[in-house]
Amino acid sequence: MRIDTVIFDMDGTLIDTEKYYRIFWPIALKEFGYDMTDEQALSMRSLGRPFAPQRLKEMFGPQLDYKAVRERRKVLMEKRLERDGIELKPGALELLSWLRQQGIRSAIATATDMQRAEKYLGKLGIREYFDRVISATMVKEGKPSPDIYLYACEQLGRHPQDCMAVEDSPNGVLSAVRAGCKVVMVPDQTDADSELEKLLFAKVNRLDEITGLF
Repeated sequence: MRIDTVIFDMDGTLIDTEKYYRIFWPIALKEFGYDMTDEQALSMRSLGRPFAPQRLKEMFGPQLDYKAVRERRKVLMEKRLERDGIELKPGALELLSWLRQQGIRSAIATATDMQRAEKYLGKLGIREYFDRVISATMVKEGKPSPDIYLYACEQLGRHPQDCMAVEDSPNGVLSAVRAGCKVVMVPDQTDADSELEKLLFAKVNRLDEITGLF
């Protein structure tokens, strides 16, 4: 298999932060008078603009102030992360070290803004493993559109078919598949359903299991 570059999603794939989005979207919305179910919170995973505000307005009405709710969610989540710290997902460091030893390039393609992405990667001491960090703020549409993966491949000088994308959520998988990457899913909050599994190159339980796919 000709794969010389691996592009990682960040939240829920490399770092154990996706669970906090699941917690704090409902809490933030509750403060604004809205009740969000767990299923609705899960549907927001890796969802970029313009889809995230559209999804929330579909759920709770056009009057919802997305920017205000999102800012409150960010504040609540940052307080928790400052208190509890950020953890790498199992097998992350082992995989990143192995890729470097093999001369395989690595990059990040995240729905998180650049400032926070760089902050999280720096705190965990893994920023040096990545040739590029690409944020959805750099492209027209976020996940599940293919824009971020197409842009990442362009910046890395690689064709999508020569890149492996590593994702944890349905929206992220769809983004990478639509770009033409070979997608490996490491499920985080929920497993892939039968339709999503058909789109995958592979599915693994831990990141370091990816070494066996080369």
